[in-house]
Amino acid sequence: MKQGEETTKFVKESDNPTQKYIFQKNRKTKIATYLIVAVLLVIISALIFSAADIG
Repeated sequence: MKQGEETTKFVKESDNPTQKYIFQKNRKTKIATYLIVAVLLVIISALIFSAADIG
């Protein structure tokens, strides 16, 4: 049995009508990316500060 063609794109351009993509290049994706990065930075800085207090 043959499998279908795998053409999943990482980022969807607004003028491309494809359905197979991971991220869409729009405002919502950019805001979510910045939010996730900010939360990760807060977690990493909290780990660093808590480790500094132990020693």
